[in-house]
Amino acid sequence: MESSEATPTPPVTPTERETLADLEGTPHSRVFEGEPQTIRLTLGAGERVPPHQHPDRQIVFHLLEGRVDVTLDETVYEVTAGEAVRFDGNQDISPEALEDSTALLVLAPRAAES
Repeated sequence: MESSEATPTPPVTPTERETLADLEGTPHSRVFEGEPQTIRLTLGAGERVPPHQHPDRQIVFHLLEGRVDVTLDETVYEVTAGEAVRFDGNQDISPEALEDSTALLVLAPRAAES
């Protein structure tokens, strides 16, 4: 027998909109609060972020402009404007700008494995 009760509709999260050029802070600026973490990264030619980790995160690094070497542990990936890479935050990460660069990073919590 089917239930005549309607399934409640989950609440809708409000749509948020930001302009990356208007964000303050360098080299990192948080685009939105909450999860997933969304960060704008701006680096001048020759600038680098020291090796660090984002444990239990999956990261999408989308280079909007410029050219960046992204070192993941011991492997270097050259990323050019328009390219996106996804990688595990449980490794040493160190981006270095080969020219003035802007990237959008999304740091999502790792999904629980079942």
